[in-house]
Amino acid sequence: MAPSVSQPKDLNGLTLHELSDALCDSGLVARLLDLALDEDLGCGGGGADITSEVAIPADHRSRFHVVARKAGVASGLIPLYELTNRWPEIAYAPTVRDGDRIEPGQVVARIAGPTRRVLGIERIYLNLLGRLSGIATRTAMFVEVMATGHRAHLYDTRKTTPGLRVLEKYAVRCGGGRCHRFGLHDAVLLKDNHIAHVPLAGLGAFVADVSRKARAIWSSGPAPLLKPFVEVEVDTLDQFAEILKVEPGLVDIVLLDNMGTEMLSRAVALRDGAGSRIELEASGGVTLESIRAIALTGVERISVGSITHGATVLDFGLDAV
Repeated sequence: MAPSVSQPKDLNGLTLHELSDALCDSGLVARLLDLALDEDLGCGGGGADITSEVAIPADHRSRFHVVARKAGVASGLIPLYELTNRWPEIAYAPTVRDGDRIEPGQVVARIAGPTRRVLGIERIYLNLLGRLSGIATRTAMFVEVMATGHRAHLYDTRKTTPGLRVLEKYAVRCGGGRCHRFGLHDAVLLKDNHIAHVPLAGLGAFVADVSRKARAIWSSGPAPLLKPFVEVEVDTLDQFAEILKVEPGLVDIVLLDNMGTEMLSRAVALRDGAGSRIELEASGGVTLESIRAIALTGVERISVGSITHGATVLDFGLDAV
């Protein structure tokens, strides 16, 4: 019997628990935590918190509350089990769920264990929780402004903090957004620099050839983390018209870069008039003020880099009780 082949996941269809498990299983979260521990404690995380060693008895134990200092949307409580579970003597119990709205003064988790050990990971925990909750909060703001009455969904980008991408994309999901590709390895996105050498008349044939090559790689290689797709970026309707001539099924998404709402509406009309099933993604300079008007043009996807790179950290504290 042939060995079973794992199928790529629709990460946007997973629950937050399932998504957290998938990302932690990738090994990237563990590597991130290794680096963070090494930064603060040295020696691969096995070094000392010198202040706590000289100030706290070795057998001292404490209980702590993780308290929100500002209102927002929680994110990181599930994957941060990956940090606290490294020490069985630490008891960690979130009191809210990732994706929940939280208020100032609200207890979001309880931590108990050896005081030295808990204080040794305090800043790593709070930094990650604050960063991820800030992204979830900003994402939720965009989702709320988009409201309803259209078919568009909000997507993230690769404009993430190096090393933090898997967790930052998890935070986008906590805020109600969706994940785009995770990296260059799991989908094809032909951008302007990839097609700059291709004449307009040959664009369709070039894209079709690239798509066939990529799909051949996917069919024979290991399953990627994310279900792969082929996307092409265009910045003119003439380019878009050439893509619409490509054999159906070879292009999944067209990214309409830095187009105003009028041009986006025209692109939707061209796509619908051609009977194409290509999804359309608006991108470039999208703001809280402009996103609803963009959604109402009829595009299916809106990608916004600022939900990750423009997010403000949400403040949390670790209070002894």
